[in-house]
Order: sequence, then structure tokens, then C-alpha cells
Amino acid sequence: MGYKHISAMPDEVLHYLDLRPGKIYVDGTLGGCGHSKAILEKIGPDGRLIGIDQDIDSIENAKDVLSAYKERVTLVHDNFANLPDILSGLNIEAVDGILIDIGLSQHQLSGSGRGFSFQKDEPLDMRMDIKAEHTAEYLVNVLSEKELVEIFFKYGEEKFSRRIAKNIVIRRKEKAIKTSIDLAEIVTASIPVKNRMKQKIHPATRIFQAIRIAVNKELERLETFMDSFHELLNTDGRLCVLTFHSLEDRIVKKKIKELEIDCICPKDFPKCVCDEKRIVKSLTRRVVIPGKKEINDNPMARSTKLRAAVKL
Repeated sequence: MGYKHISAMPDEVLHYLDLRPGKIYVDGTLGGCGHSKAILEKIGPDGRLIGIDQDIDSIENAKDVLSAYKERVTLVHDNFANLPDILSGLNIEAVDGILIDIGLSQHQLSGSGRGFSFQKDEPLDMRMDIKAEHTAEYLVNVLSEKELVEIFFKYGEEKFSRRIAKNIVIRRKEKAIKTSIDLAEIVTASIPVKNRMKQKIHPATRIFQAIRIAVNKELERLETFMDSFHELLNTDGRLCVLTFHSLEDRIVKKKIKELEIDCICPKDFPKCVCDEKRIVKSLTRRVVIPGKKEINDNPMARSTKLRAAVKL
């Protein structure tokens, strides 16, 4: 099956990256390469792209999709959280723009065979990097009831977390939970019928999201990246981040705000003595969301939030 994915908010991404010919840019989440291809077209003929993805399927797809630009592309099978080491290994001190798209690709949902979707009967894997230590099956069958509740509530904001975790533990005592359908059925049966009827999304949506986030350590890796991104940008370099969950957006918003602080002296000091200077400037005071047309054309983009910043 070919790699299927439509990149979210492509026009907005290009706008906020402020692409310049001959410069160096990073796409930290290649996905289907829609963003990467557009970036390469804008920065030619000499601009360079470092394309990163932890999913080997994406790397293999990129070799084909970006073949016309192969002289200007470096593909790296890794996680964007390791960008400092990646750039150091390439003898690059800093770049002119970084794009991170935290979303799940259509390929991962429909073509990876790793159990990301509750609508398919697939092995309960959910690893974006198939070399990662633990699968979703491991978490569901090994973690304690308390640990499952914490994951479901923290990463999925699921109000029936306790009921779902309890039923998972009961079921796995009888038989290991091995497939996406197995898990989806347990979750669905755990939610009261009246609540299921009111929901606009599938009952298992939040639980699958929470497990996926936990398996791939998505929030921890985003925090690691946000702690260091400013050190990897040249002056006037741009950061553009696409998130699809309130917890992700909160991490990005908070870190950009911290780096914008111009003085940390107490408010009653007559003058500044800390010599702190703001490092970045936010380019998106209000989070940017996709328009109605894009949502109609690409429903997976409906929850996208874009934030951008420029290094001073």
C-alpha cells in the first residue's frame, strides 16, 4: 500500500517559516513529505533540507517522493527530540527554520498495520518507531490498574478512565488483549450507553490517543525539543509547530512564552539588574487553526493548531 497522508495547513506553514533560498531547514516529522516537498521548492536551487522521522515507513516513502531533490536532502531515521545530536553529527551548528508536525499520519492509521485505529483488527502495537521498547499490547496487559487510569486521564482526558482501566484488568486475567478491536470493544462496553449516544467521536478515540502518546513518549519528547530549539536556530530563524491535542499545544505555548520574557527582576525593582533578554518573539499571539475549506478537504486537519516563533 502506498503512503497516504495530506499535510495540514501547508500554506500557513510556508508563511510562518518565511523560507529563503539557499538556507537550511529541518522538517522534524516527514510524514507524507507534503511539507518537505513544498519547502524544497521554495528554497531552491541551493537550499538544504534535513528530513527526520522516527517511522521507517516515512523515511522509505521520502526516498521516493523527494528523489528529485536528493542532492539537497538528508534523511534521518530518528526522533526530532534528538535534533541537537542530529545536527552535530552533520556538522551543522544552527539552521534557519524548523518544522514539527506532531500529528498522526493517515498511513499510520490505515496502512501501517500497527493498531493505531480502532476500526481495524490489527496487532496492538502503536509504535511509531518499530524499534521502541514497549508496544501498546505491553502497556495494556502489564501496567497496573492505577497506571492505566493515570495514562487514560492525563493523556486522553477520559472521564471514564477508572471504569475502563478496571474492565481491562478484569478482561486480561481471562485472556491477553492483543488486537485493536479487542481493546476497542472493552472500552466501548465500559462507557454507559447514554454517554455513548451523546458523543460525537468513537468511544475508544481518547483511550487510543492516550495509549499512543504513552507508547511513543510524545509529550516528553516534545518538551525535550522545546527546551533546546532556540539554541539550534540562527538569528531570524523560525520555528513552526503543528499540534493536535491541548496538552501538546500547552507545552509549545508555555515554552515560547518563557523565552519571550525580557526581564525576571521583581516588579518593585527600580531598574533591571538581571540582564535577561528575550530570546524569541511569538509570531502567533492567537493560535492559528485551519479554515473551513481545509477541514472539508482534509478532515484529519480539523484539530490542528499552529504556533510559530522567530529567534531574535
